[in-house]
Formats: sequence, structure tokens, C-alpha cells
Amino acid sequence: MSIRYLLIFMALASAALAASDPNRAANSVILNEVAVKNLNLSLAEAEETDFEETVFALGRIELYPGKSVVVSTRVPGRATAVLVEPDQEVAKGAEVARIESRQPGDPPPSVSLNAPIGGLVSKLEIKVGQPVSPESTLMEIVDLSSVHALARVPEHLAHKLKPGLVAHIRVPGFPEDVFESKLEHVGAVADAQSGTLEAVFHVENPDKKLRPGMRAEFSVVTGKREGVMSIPKEAVQGDGSDRFVYVADYELKNAFVKTSVVIGAQNDRFLEITSGLLPGDQVVTRGAYALVFAGKGNTSLKEALDAAHGHPHGEDGSELTEEQVKAKQAGTSGGGGAGPAHGFTSTAMFFAATTGFLLILLAALGMKFRRSATA
Repeated sequence: MSIRYLLIFMALASAALAASDPNRAANSVILNEVAVKNLNLSLAEAEETDFEETVFALGRIELYPGKSVVVSTRVPGRATAVLVEPDQEVAKGAEVARIESRQPGDPPPSVSLNAPIGGLVSKLEIKVGQPVSPESTLMEIVDLSSVHALARVPEHLAHKLKPGLVAHIRVPGFPEDVFESKLEHVGAVADAQSGTLEAVFHVENPDKKLRPGMRAEFSVVTGKREGVMSIPKEAVQGDGSDRFVYVADYELKNAFVKTSVVIGAQNDRFLEITSGLLPGDQVVTRGAYALVFAGKGNTSLKEALDAAHGHPHGEDGSELTEEQVKAKQAGTSGGGGAGPAHGFTSTAMFFAATTGFLLILLAALGMKFRRSATA
């Protein structure tokens, strides 16, 4: 039970300390419900997780070897029917064209051409009435159920590559999708002009989203560190010398506090936070950039605290003394809560309150122990 009371005390102390923060008003953005919906904000929890160390590379999606076939005819003749269209999906064995032979006959004999594999018609170079010969390429069919993803990794990172490493693969056409695959092999020869080495991944593609020629981004996972405080990359704003996030206020709804952070390593999805956040802090991810331009929001900190607590506060969000409240009600100047009252600063009031609470807690624990000893 003593641990439980201690945790309660720490939570209350943290809240009181936050309330005494003189920069809280300047750093707070307080929105109404309409503004929150318009900005489409989403939050993520800062937590200690296994942090992936990655190597980043660019590359392309290519056809998997052996997944492309050319359709041709064994006999010369003339096309009498073309039964497919460009980019049409066909099943293995389906009839795709008919050829009328040049051999004599009434009518002349005809030959059916069938799809050797199932897939998409990527090229169609035959028309009805067109003469054809065994040398002619009539159409090409590609099977995209699996593709090759070729990453161009800077050659100075070659020592980090080995078969079996997992990569997160993204393509611009589907920014919300992440395709995962294991490294199959590393190229035997480096590209001297670009200074890169080819890393090849075999990617299952049942939805046919990945198409040959697409640009791709690769984050190859080369290691992991345990217990690293991290948050999604999109939560962090600012430039290299001033990085910050927006943390959901501990007590006010739709209020967010601009908080400076120090970042460490980063990967394709997360940033390591070395200072500025505690586990459990809720940070704004989607919409964080828009908050930079939201100013103070729709409501002042004083108005929000007044509504939340049911009694007046200073313009900076500080608690008012009884004398200040009476003076405010009487229409006289009571200092607005911005300065000390009767020699007490907000910090002194905080320590006085927390010390009193701690003494009450210790007394309660002492009574509990005495009862346990006499029982």
C-alpha cells in the first residue's frame, strides 16, 4: 500500500509543479472541439520500446525472374481474333488469340493461342487481320504475385548487410502501406558511378499494388536497442537546433503544451528522445505541424482553468490567493496572480503544499503500521 500512496503523491506533485510553470501560458495551445476536428489531430504515447537501427536506401521494384512470358505462334498466318486487352488479367490456359493458318483449306485451319501463365497483359502487339509469323512477339504476360525490390545501398554501408535482414519497404503510390521482406542476396558487383551496392528483396504482392518500375524506399533493420524512449517521427517539429513536440495537457481537454526535446537516433518510423518527455506523455502526431501556426488557440489558459476548476485563476494560469480573489471580485487590482502574494511565490506555495501532503501521508502510514502491530 505504501507504494500506491507514493505513486499518488508523485502524480499530485507533478501536477502541482506543472501548474507553477511560468511558461505554461506562453507554450499552451487550447482549442475548441471544432478546431480539433478540423485539424484532425491524433496522439501517440511516448514509451520505452525496442528501437530499430536501420540503413536507408532508395531503389526500384522489378519483375521477379521467370515471371514474364512472351506469347507467339508456331505457324505463320493471320490474326482472326484478339481476346484480351492491355493490362487485362488472364488465367493460365485461357485463350488469348486465334490465328488462321496459311495452309490451304476451306476454311483454312486455325490455331488457338493460350496464356502460358496467369497474370496481366503488359504488352499487346497484335491486331485482328495482322499477318503473323513464328518470329513475331504477339503479347507479353507478367505474373505480379511476387516481385523483386532492388535497393541501392551506399557501398560504405556494405558491412552492415547480410542475408535474412528485414526491410520496411514503401512506395510513393501507397504511402500508408509498409511491405516487409527479408534480404535475399547482395549484388556481386558495385556500381562505380553511383557508389552503391544492390540489395535484393523478394516481396509477396497478392494485391498487385507493387508494379515494375516503381520507386521504392528501403529501411533495412540492422539491429535493435532495448528500453529506448521513442515517439513517431511526425510528432517532432522545428529545425536541428530547436526541436519540440506538443504534449496533451495533463488536466485540460483539447489543450497542448509546446515542449522542447532532445533527439538521438532515428529510423524510418520513430525518433529516439533523450530528454524532454516522460513515459506515458501523449504527443500530437497527425496535425502537429498545423499546431505550429495555431497561435494560442481559441481559448486562453485562464479561461480553460477557470472552467475546469470552478474558480478564477491568474492570466498565467496560476492559483489566486483568497485576498487576490476578493480584490478581483471587488474590482480592485490584486496582482493578477502574476507575482508573489504576502511574500509567497508559486514555487514556495508548491513546496509548502507538497510537504504538507507528505506529512499527512507519513502519518497515515504510521497509523496503519501501528494497527498492524497491535492486531
